[in-house]
Amino acid sequence: MLVQLQYLRAIAALMVVYFHAILQLRNVQPDALLSGALFGKSGVDLFFVLSGFVMWITTADKAIGAREFYTRRIIRIVPLYWALSLLAAAVALIVPSILKSTVFDLPHVVATLLFLPWINPADPAGIMIAPVIVPGWTLNYEMYFYLLFGALLGLSKAIRPYALAGLLLVIFILCKLLPQDVTAARFYGDSVIFEFVLGVFIGKLYLDGRRLEGTVAWPIIAVAGAVMVYNDWMEWDVPRLFSVGLPAAIVVAAVALVDFSRKPVIGWLNHLGDASFSLYLSHIFVLAGARMIYAKLPFEWMRNEVLFVLLCLVASSVAAVLLHNLFEKPLDRFLRNRRRPAVHLSPTGSA
Repeated sequence: MLVQLQYLRAIAALMVVYFHAILQLRNVQPDALLSGALFGKSGVDLFFVLSGFVMWITTADKAIGAREFYTRRIIRIVPLYWALSLLAAAVALIVPSILKSTVFDLPHVVATLLFLPWINPADPAGIMIAPVIVPGWTLNYEMYFYLLFGALLGLSKAIRPYALAGLLLVIFILCKLLPQDVTAARFYGDSVIFEFVLGVFIGKLYLDGRRLEGTVAWPIIAVAGAVMVYNDWMEWDVPRLFSVGLPAAIVVAAVALVDFSRKPVIGWLNHLGDASFSLYLSHIFVLAGARMIYAKLPFEWMRNEVLFVLLCLVASSVAAVLLHNLFEKPLDRFLRNRRRPAVHLSPTGSA
């Protein structure tokens, strides 16, 4: 296992938590100074590139078929996602004031469970394509990528990455030719899907033995990371693939290709990387609770915006580790043990 990927997964998840914490802060304290420091959604782009990278390095040299690949991806993704999505739907039905971005709608819930792109009924403009748990829109792309990636596993290792890129390009062009009021066309016609392909080619470089010296890798990571965050904050009117996807890919490439084997393992960051899927999906519940508590604090001196964001990050992390250890990990182990022994995909392959 590449421990640096664990670190990067943890950082990517924390970036998304920070982004949503600032959005919550804007709701309860619109004049907060930190409300202008809105960035962090590029953590998603790191996840997409990482996913492509991990899928390649964990399958390229292994005899694994589509059925086995799909089964392991479903076991890894579906149980936690379905559990939290149904919980969010129940909360929206029973106590709708808690989750501002969720409205109970049965067709929307069914589409969420099937990983189908669907207009979120909570969006007054009727344009946001997102499931019950809004950050789960990324999982719709993940499952789409897995579907195509698994279908090409029968091809030779030499041509598979190019076949994947070509297939995605054909579907992308077809979606662009369709009317853009068609939800699926708009969703699958987003160039962000090519971030997975970038990850696959970075994985190919890794398995080909390409490496970077630390003196080269670390400046690249610093510059590309700064560009990614700056573009994230500026929200340029250019496709996400170019504004934050390419810098994210450079960060992942530099992190993956530098040698971490002789460095001490940062235990808490490594473990948070393990729990990053739980953190990504569960933090909206923690932040909703933090928003309600913050709004009802009795004294003005207790309302500190920096403390609010820090507590959101810490509380979300603690909740995620508990969820990972008490639900996600045991259930994953149980489902794997019920199946016959097969090729094992590293747990770093999560979304």
